[in-house]
Amino acid sequence: MKTYALILAAGKGSRYGGMKQLDRFGPAGATIMEYSAFDALKAGFGKIVFVIRKNFEQEFASAVADRIRPFAPVMFAFQEADDLPQEFAGKCQREKPWGTGHAVYVARDLVNEPFAVINADDFYGREAFHAMAAFLSEKQSNQETGRYAMCGY
Repeated sequence: MKTYALILAAGKGSRYGGMKQLDRFGPAGATIMEYSAFDALKAGFGKIVFVIRKNFEQEFASAVADRIRPFAPVMFAFQEADDLPQEFAGKCQREKPWGTGHAVYVARDLVNEPFAVINADDFYGREAFHAMAAFLSEKQSNQETGRYAMCGY
């Protein structure tokens, strides 16, 4: 069973002044999330799910996802403000994404195996992915439930 790397990239970058998750740097002109995706794959993660906004799909696919697809399956979950649990549907109006919990919620139909969640604009380093992959692998082999981890960086 392969683990998922759930990469949260739906933010609007309003304080930053633009889509910081698409800013490129380094010798190959990669985004931070590309470095993270490749670190995750090297650590043993087998699938990448990006949480993005639907109106951003084409630009995001060509800028980032298409560069990762040759190495692993890539899927999109769409974080839209109106995708809420039934008890909240229609009661809240919001234009900006709701945040981390909501971003994980919108991936509910795509992620059905152990997973780690990261922010697209934070660099975690290869060691963090190895630590999370080891934890998730141990949890899988023991079929444990109710154990969770956070890996600080």
